[in-house]
Amino acid sequence: MLLKALHIQHIKKGIFISFFLISALISAQEEKEALQKLSFMIGNWQGTSTSFSNNTQKSVSVSENVRYILNGNLITLDVKSPWIELHTIISFNKKEQSYYYHPFSKTGVKAGYKGTYKDGVFRVYFNPGRRLTFTQTTKGEFHEYGEQLKNGVWEKYFEDILQSSK
Repeated sequence: MLLKALHIQHIKKGIFISFFLISALISAQEEKEALQKLSFMIGNWQGTSTSFSNNTQKSVSVSENVRYILNGNLITLDVKSPWIELHTIISFNKKEQSYYYHPFSKTGVKAGYKGTYKDGVFRVYFNPGRRLTFTQTTKGEFHEYGEQLKNGVWEKYFEDILQSSK
């Protein structure tokens, strides 16, 4: 009788572990599928970054290296220009059905910011009045820009247009 009870308990543990592993695999697959929607960002990119302030424009060269890591479950985005060096991790939270943008710079780690993806546009909100937008142009360029809300109108404060450097 004791042997039979131990055997049943062992089977229950096995079922629990199997259920847990299957759930983890399904969750990882959903996260990977969500990040695949951002595949237009993946690559080595070179181009121009332009800043806009007080009716003036300034431009510098910029490079961005964007790739999948951890078997497609995260994206890293590394930006380098005379103005900024930034390492960003992009993730997807299945439970919240939200993307997260986690920037790291030499000044430290910033909070994770929520992002959305819709109709080929990945958008990250720093707050209700500041956002980043990532798209691909009709020419296949990687297009990134930052905007701030002024008097109810979104105005660009920077724009990067990048070509693949393969």
